[in-house]
Amino acid sequence: MSAPAVSRGALLPLYAQPDLELERGERCHVWDTGGRRYLDFTAGIAVTALGHASPVVRGAIESALSRGLVHTSNLYRTRPAVELAELLVEGSFPGGVFFCNSGAEANEAAFKFARRWAGTTAGPGKHEFVAFRGSFHGRLFGTLAATDRPAYREPFLPVMPGVRFADVGDVRGVEASLSGGTVAAVIIEVVQGEGGVRPIPPDFLSALRGLCDQHEALLIFDEIQCGLGRTGRLFAWQHAGVVPDLMTLAKPLAGGLPMGAVVASDRVAETLKPGDHATTFGGGPLVASVGAAVTRTIADPAFLERVQELGRHLVSGLESLAGRSARVRTVRGLGLMRGLVLDGPAAPVVTAAREGGLLVVPAGPDVVRIVPPLTITEAEIDEGLDILERALTAS
Repeated sequence: MSAPAVSRGALLPLYAQPDLELERGERCHVWDTGGRRYLDFTAGIAVTALGHASPVVRGAIESALSRGLVHTSNLYRTRPAVELAELLVEGSFPGGVFFCNSGAEANEAAFKFARRWAGTTAGPGKHEFVAFRGSFHGRLFGTLAATDRPAYREPFLPVMPGVRFADVGDVRGVEASLSGGTVAAVIIEVVQGEGGVRPIPPDFLSALRGLCDQHEALLIFDEIQCGLGRTGRLFAWQHAGVVPDLMTLAKPLAGGLPMGAVVASDRVAETLKPGDHATTFGGGPLVASVGAAVTRTIADPAFLERVQELGRHLVSGLESLAGRSARVRTVRGLGLMRGLVLDGPAAPVVTAAREGGLLVVPAGPDVVRIVPPLTITEAEIDEGLDILERALTAS
C-alpha cells in the first residue's frame, strides 16, 4: 500500500523531504500514513536511542505529567534537573551542568563559557577558537563559524570572527594556531558525524589535550551525536581516556524531546557567574525527568556492553557487505555509529533503501550513515543490511 501524497502546507521549505509522512513508531520501526512499515536506521539522526514508543521514555513523561509541573523557568530549581546534572557529572568528570534545548545551543554556550574562563584567567585578548575541517557544530552564528561547510556558511556571512580551522591529525598545525596565545579553546567532535562518520584517532585527542594544557586553552568535546552510549561507552572520549574541559550533549539526551547540555569542569564552572548565560526552557522538569530516565538506562554497564555486542555484529555485517559490493570503499565508525563509504553519491542509495523499507541518512556526499536505536536486535540489523545490499545493487 502506498502512502498518500504529502502536502508541505505552511511549513517553510528548509528541508529536502521525500514524499513521505510518518505517523507512528514502535521500537526500531516506523509506519507511514499508508500503513507501510520501515526499519529505522536513522533514529531521528541518533536521537531516539531507546527506540520509538520506549517504555522508559513513556513512563518518565507520564510520571512527570502526573506531578503537573511541565515548566517553571530557571528562576527556580527542580529535582529532575538536579538529578540529571548529577548523573552526567558522575558519568564524566567533576564539574557542573548547564541545560539548553539543542546541540547548537549547547555549543554556543560552551563558546561563551570558554571566553568567560579565558577572560577571567588571562584577560580579554584570549578569545579565539580552533575547529577542524570536516566539522559540524551547528547552524547558529557562532557554531556556524566553527562548522567547516562553505555551502552552509556563505549565504550568511559574516559569521562570528575568531575561528581558525586545522586538519585532524595535524599536530603541528594546531600548535601553530595556539602559539600566539589568543586561543581560548579547541573544539572537536570525537566522531565527526556530518563529516562522514570519522572517529578521531585517540593519539590525536591525547595530543590536543597536551597542547591545550601547554598553551592554557580549554578542550571542548562535541559529543552531540556520538555521546550517550552510541559508541558503546557512555561518552565516546572514554575510548581514548582523554578528558575534556567542556563537553556538549544533545541528540539522545531526552529520548526525542528537545534538550541540550554542557558539562563544564570545575575550573571552568568556578569562573561562571549568575547572568553570564540563560535559557527560558532549558532543563525544565518534564524534559529533565525524561533525560534522567534515559541517562540512567544507557549508563547501565549491561546496556553499554549490549551496544558493544550489537556494534560488533553491525560492523561484521557491513564489512561482509563491502566484500560483496564493488560500490563500497570502506566502513568507518564506532559502536552503533557507522558509515558506509561509497564510490559515488550516497543519495541514490538512501532513496533506494527507503523504497525497500529501510531508513538511512547520508553523512556527506558519499557516505551512508547508520545510527539505529541502541535497542535494535541482531535480526533487525541483518534485515536492514539485506535491504541495504539490494539498494546498492539497484541504485
